[in-house]
Amino acid sequence: MWLSPDLPFAPRRVPFYYGWVVVVAATLGVLFSIPGQTMGVSVFTDPLLEATGLGRSSFSFAYLLGTLGSAALLPRAGVVIDRVGVRVAAGASALALGAVLLVLAQADRAGAALAGLLGLSPSAGAFAVLAVLFVGLRFSGQGVLTLVSRTMIGRWFDARRGRATAVSGLFVAFGFAYAPVLFEAWITRAGWRGAWTEMGFVVALAMTAVAFVFFREDPESAGLVLDGGVTDSRAAGQAELAFTRAEALRTRAFWVLTLALALQGMVVTGITFHVVDLGAESGLAKREAIALFPPLAVVSTSAGFVVGWLADRVSLRALVLLFLGAETLGYAASAHLGHAVGLPLAALGLGVAGGCFSVLTTVGPPRLFGRRHLAAIAGSTMTVVVAGSALGPLAMAGSRELLGSYTPALYLAAALPWLVGLGALRPLRPGGSA
Repeated sequence: MWLSPDLPFAPRRVPFYYGWVVVVAATLGVLFSIPGQTMGVSVFTDPLLEATGLGRSSFSFAYLLGTLGSAALLPRAGVVIDRVGVRVAAGASALALGAVLLVLAQADRAGAALAGLLGLSPSAGAFAVLAVLFVGLRFSGQGVLTLVSRTMIGRWFDARRGRATAVSGLFVAFGFAYAPVLFEAWITRAGWRGAWTEMGFVVALAMTAVAFVFFREDPESAGLVLDGGVTDSRAAGQAELAFTRAEALRTRAFWVLTLALALQGMVVTGITFHVVDLGAESGLAKREAIALFPPLAVVSTSAGFVVGWLADRVSLRALVLLFLGAETLGYAASAHLGHAVGLPLAALGLGVAGGCFSVLTTVGPPRLFGRRHLAAIAGSTMTVVVAGSALGPLAMAGSRELLGSYTPALYLAAALPWLVGLGALRPLRPGGSA
């Protein structure tokens, strides 16, 4: 790797297993990615629409293009992370995310300048600028910074990987739930332009410092043993799985896990994007439809902690089947939010599925394929997941416009986990029992 693990200090000198420091640092990495996540962007949507003059549909399409562009870049990003190391990758992605936020703070002015330069309409200039910036925002934030942080936890733990993920997931879930409130207060104080500018500096400076000081590649390179202890790093992990990305892509296990995760990304993003109209279809007022999210957050956080601890004790196949069952319940119940038990069942199903999602994204790839090419393999999984999340709102809108209701799309979504589940009826681990 490009940086010595002993700079600025040696992890083996820490009086406890350094992997727990890694958990804290990686959790901060995921939290610092929030400005590049959908909930981080959504708070800025209305002020940005007013500043640029774009319509909501044009803005959404620019966001779709940006998300798909990010997905197309992620497989290569995973290979680069494996090559340059997590510290360089995390620092570079934090600097890139901060820079994109600084430019986004001037997006309306940049769009006007581009329109004048190329003779475009103001809305066309704004659309072009936002589409490009959203590629950078989603790639650096939701993509690389999240990927490198989760990859690092996967490399530092094996027997305790689920527990480490559970601890991290508690703080991530709280941070994601509270972020819109924090960002809204930030906008109220500094304006949308000032909020994004200040946020850009905070992310670039603080997260880059965290990456340089606390991120480390793996225990072996630091002279430690996986899950704790000190030894000659060259002797550690020789019997581990070491699938390359190409080898992993040819396995049934990769596609079962990836498609299960992609379904969650696609459908939940679609439900979230259209939740008010979805609730209105069931006879709910806006406030009643949004009431889905507080209990969902509680269930998701609790389920993530429980599933994380279970991940060290049960087979991966059992977790995947639990995940698929929760997806079916959540998607089907979401078609009946106005029913007496519709909203509670939707919160239960979507919440448990959300808890499984956060654990499986971290625990699944290293358990199935080993740690050596983990970022490249996880990057390919994330590509499919991100692409699914980009297409979810469009698929839901198509069902509403072409078939007159969201119900057909949700019923179809509820059936799809059963198809994926057919691939999980046998052990998932290639040649093993996961």
